Formats: sequence, structure tokens, C-alpha cells
Amino acid sequence: MSLDALFDPRCVAVVGASANPAKWGYWLASGALAGRARRTVHLVNQRGGGLDGVPFVPGLGCLPTVPEQVVVAVPPSQVRGVVVEGLAAGARCFTVITSGGAGPEEERELADLVTAHGGRLLGPNCMGVVDTTTELRLSWGDFPAGSVGLVSQSGNLALEIGRLLARAGQGFSRFVSLGNQRDIDAADALDALIAHDATRVVAAYVEDFRDGRRLARTLAAARVAGKPVLMLALGRSDASGRAAASHTGALVSARSVVEAVCRDAGALLLDSAGELVDTAVLLTAAGNRIGRIRRDAARATGSGAAETGGPRPLRVAAVGDSGGQGALAADTLAARGLDVPVLSEATRAAVAAHLPGHGSCGNPVDLAGAGEADLRSYARVVRALLDGGDTDATVLTGYFGDYATANPDQARQECEVARELGEAARRSGRLLVVHTMARDTPALTVLREHGVPVYERIEQAATALAHATRHVGTPRTAPPLPPRTPAGPLPDGSYETVRALLAQRGLAFPAAEFVTTAEEAAAAARRTGYPLVLKAMGLAHKTEAGGVALGIADETALRTALTRMRASTGAGRYAVEEMVAHPHSVELIVGVRRDPAFGPVAMVGLGGVTAELLADTALALAPLTPRHARDLLLSLRHAPLLTGWRGAPTVDLDAAADALCALTRAAVEHPELTELEVNPLLVHPGGAVALDAHGVLR
Repeated sequence: MSLDALFDPRCVAVVGASANPAKWGYWLASGALAGRARRTVHLVNQRGGGLDGVPFVPGLGCLPTVPEQVVVAVPPSQVRGVVVEGLAAGARCFTVITSGGAGPEEERELADLVTAHGGRLLGPNCMGVVDTTTELRLSWGDFPAGSVGLVSQSGNLALEIGRLLARAGQGFSRFVSLGNQRDIDAADALDALIAHDATRVVAAYVEDFRDGRRLARTLAAARVAGKPVLMLALGRSDASGRAAASHTGALVSARSVVEAVCRDAGALLLDSAGELVDTAVLLTAAGNRIGRIRRDAARATGSGAAETGGPRPLRVAAVGDSGGQGALAADTLAARGLDVPVLSEATRAAVAAHLPGHGSCGNPVDLAGAGEADLRSYARVVRALLDGGDTDATVLTGYFGDYATANPDQARQECEVARELGEAARRSGRLLVVHTMARDTPALTVLREHGVPVYERIEQAATALAHATRHVGTPRTAPPLPPRTPAGPLPDGSYETVRALLAQRGLAFPAAEFVTTAEEAAAAARRTGYPLVLKAMGLAHKTEAGGVALGIADETALRTALTRMRASTGAGRYAVEEMVAHPHSVELIVGVRRDPAFGPVAMVGLGGVTAELLADTALALAPLTPRHARDLLLSLRHAPLLTGWRGAPTVDLDAAADALCALTRAAVEHPELTELEVNPLLVHPGGAVALDAHGVLR
């Protein structure tokens, strides 16, 4: 069902309206009345009264027109009765501010009641909804108008973001408070923002991802539609100390899954409200120039981008009226992964033509007093940098914007120069960002009006540039799960069972036999051949428990190892396995962990006994395509070990990718597995072989 009635109802009713400013009902009612020029507003309170000349009516059944949206701000015990009355009156959209009952079950029943009548419910326990483009303000607090759409599970965080946006000259197109998400969830609200023309940047704070797969598809759809998504989420610290039954479980955290989903969908996962606002300001100001710049960078890098870590970094020129501030700006930009290159001779000459003899025309550029002598020097130098073509963006740092504060006679000229700066950026198709020690001066207003983002601190400007220029291009999400019936359940997650499962899907394993006695082990060894490996079955972490013996050379050593292993582990079953070694090989760990919100999540990393120590991993939603699996391998910090470190031959990346794909398919086909792992997967120039495997059943 469309959410038009949520964002632009023709008639809205506020139940629990109040004339007391200390109550939510007052702010909801006064906000609704602010949109009376666009819609009919009814205020409902069974005790009577009125607000701003509008009388309260005793109930929804008394209304002369059908309310498309009903806002419910009554005690929890009364919510269901109001919803029932509203449905009877013909309402089909409900925004429930208070909780919806005694607990989650009652709230789910309330949502089922609404949806069974073809309606939608926002909340319960939410802060309401705002659409500044339709004069809809059904919430508490200030929501400045702008082009940022926000979906949030925190009301106070939304207010903080609103205040920061207002200080930066921006604001909201829409705001949706999700509350307990019993019906309308984050994906629903984000879908509506993606389709909303007035929303240029989408922001979200999500605590409960519910159907994570659906949310991932929504994030990818936003990128395809050209709507950047800025995401805030919990989980950067893990104080729970969650115990894991496998290396995969220890290496895949809830936060790392969200990071992987955002990366592949093309969304930006940020750390704070300040970062979100700084990035949103740059994105709304720069429009589609950032996308064009990054695509040019990708083309300049060439087809080997995936092999070399992606397209080149954004190239930035720094210019200021202070040598110290310019140098600090250059350091700050470089620290955030941006390139501050040496300028070409042609650009240096063009810049030098506008500087006094003692000015520096390198990068950073020091105006050395030229701006004080003539304010238009700022525009001339910045124009030379923007038009030079050596860089993708220019950062102007220092005093500009504050001249009229000390000397009001310069106000007109400073505003004219600000206008010239904005026009120069627009014509060049490149980015101009201003860091200034001023605040809220007329010149800064002119800059913002001309699409130039303005920041009070250089680190804000540098961070926004770094964030805003990431993840431009086609999103890469996991393919949909295959529409097939899951395979029959596995009896256990033992090495023997998992080995058979994965071998059926094409993974190579060493020759092995499974035994229970020393005599069986000796007979198996005669068929397998020495040297060999002995493994105790039934242990999640065999090496740590003394359940692995390598390089066994003869029968005497085999019997000794089995006796010692039986005493230390108590295992009753063992694998006698061929000892496999390949020159120039690398040990990987590949696994899948089933996340409560996102389902099966694939992980690949540097493996063996140091897997957790190195913690060099890459994640993505499972199942994987061979191309995606290969990209994950090449994204590892230690990927050079796979591609020929210090003259070694390249390992068989295709074989490694195929093994990862086979494992992810097996995990998807067996939902009873919460974890599935091969560690190590030995990859070498001639292929890949799985040396151990393990599964964890629900």
C-alpha cells in the first residue's frame, strides 16, 4: 500500500489533542493546524476544549469527513479502542505515538488489525512524521526545511541532526520516526524517500534491521536511483563477549555484517550525527558532480581497478590566506585518504599570475596576503585551480567569509566574490569546499546558495569529502536466494558430514578414512600412505584441544599419536588423512554465519590457527557469485600474498572463489546450519584444497 496518506493526507485527525504545551497532544495538534491551508484537520479529545479557535470533538465517529491519517496520542490502554474506532470511520493510516499495549504481542495484534483492513501503521512508540514539502508536521520539535530525508528509531537523535543541519543551512524534506516498527519499517520508509523528488540525500538511524535482506535491496535501489544513503547503526563496540562455536562465529560480528551490506549496496555507514550532517551538506550541495568525478577516476585507473584496490583517490587542492592553515589542511586531507598532488607547471603558472612574489603556488597554495590586498584574488586563484584539471576538488581554508565582520564596508564585495566562487565551481564541474573561521555571515549564505558547502573545522571538510566520494557506481548486492526447497537436514556438523556435503559441491579434500581404533587407523594409513595427519572428531577447535597431529611418518608414530590424542581429548572417532602440502600456498578461512536479520553471511579471510589474531576478513551476504567472491579475496589486507608477493606465483584465485561459492550455496541450502566453515582452505597456484571443515547446527 502506498504511504501517500502518511506524508500528505487530505484529512488528518489528532486523537489526544491538548491545549497544554506540556503535553505531546499540544505539539501534535498545533503542528497539524500549521498545515490547514493544505488539508482538513480534526482535533479529538473526549473531554472537550479547543486550540487556536478549533474546537475539540469527542470522538472519531463524530467527524464530518473521513480522516486519511489518525495520529494517536492517548494512554496505551486506549490505543486499540481508538484504532478500532478509526477503522470504523474509514481511516487507513495510523501514527501511534504511545506504546500500543501491554507488550510486543499486543502491538503485533494491533498492526495485524490495521493491515487486515488494508491500512498501514507507523509505530507504536514513535515520534511521528514530518514532510516539509506538504506542510505536514506531526511531531514535537523543530524540523527545518531542506532536502535531507531522515528515517530514525531515535527521536532525540533526529532533533540533534535537525539542529546541526539548520546551522549548516540545510534541513529535512521528510522525517519518519520508526518506533517499534510493527508494520511500517525502515525499508518501507526508505523506499518512500527514494521515490520522493524533493529528497536528495537519504539518512537513516536503525537499531533493529528486521528483514535485513529486504533492507539491503532497498539500499541498493537508492544508489541506482542516485540517492545517496547515509547510515548510522549501533554495534561498533562488542561488550557482550559472545562465545563462538567456530572461528567464523568469532570473526563475524553484527557490526561487520552491517558494514558489508552497506559497502555492497553503496550506502555510507558513518559513526556520528556530525559526520552524517557534514557529509549530507556536501552531497546536497555538490549534486551529481561527485558521481561524475568518481566515474572519471575509475576510468582513469583502468580495467585493473579491482586488482589494485579500486579507482584512484580524490585529488584535492588546498588554498588559503595562511601558510599554516594551508599546510594543516593538506595534512588533514591526506590523513583521510585524499590525494594532495603536486600541481602541473601550467596550473602553477596560472596560479602564480594572481599571487604576490612571495606567495606559494604549490599545493597547498598560500595567498600570502593577496586576499587582504584584493578580495577578488580568492576568486581568481580558486578559478585557476578548478580550471587547471590537476585536481577534482579545491578546499579554500582560512579567513574568507569573515572580512565583513571586521570591516562592514567589505560586505558587498565579499558577497560578490562568494558568488564568483560558486559560479566558478559550477562552470568547472568540480567541487569547491570552504573551511572558514566565520559563522553565519552574508558571504557564507551566498556560498551555500550557490552550492558551496561551508564548514567551521577543516577536519569536517576533509571527512565529508572522503565519505561523499566513496561507493559511487553500481551497487553490488548478493543475488536473491534460489527459489528452491532446502535440502534434507544434516545429522550433525562433524567434519565427516560437512566434508561429504562440500565434496558433493566440488570442494577438493585430501584422501581420508574415518576410524575408531588403532588397528583401523593403521589399516587406513597403509591405504592412504605416509606421511599423514590424524584428527580427533567432535572438536570445534581441534588444534587448541590437542586434536591434530601433523606429519606422522610411520605406524609407530601413528599409534603413539592416537593414544595421546584419545587421552587428551576423549574423542571416540578419528580421521586418518593424507598430508597435503603445496609450494607457494596460502591458508584461508572461508565460512558462513547465519545472522538473525540478514540471514547467511559469507566470510573469507587469512586462515589457519592465526585467523582470529590476524582478523583480516571480508564479508558479504550469501550466496556469492564467482566475481563477488573474487573481489572479496582481493579486498583483504593481505591480498598481495595471493597475487604474487615478492615474486611468488599467483595462487589460483578462480579455484578459491569457486570454493567460497560452493560453501555459500551449501549454507543457503541447509538453513539448519547456523555456521559452516572450512579452515584452512589451502590455495596454491594449482588450485585449492580444504584441509578441515566444521558446521554448527541450530
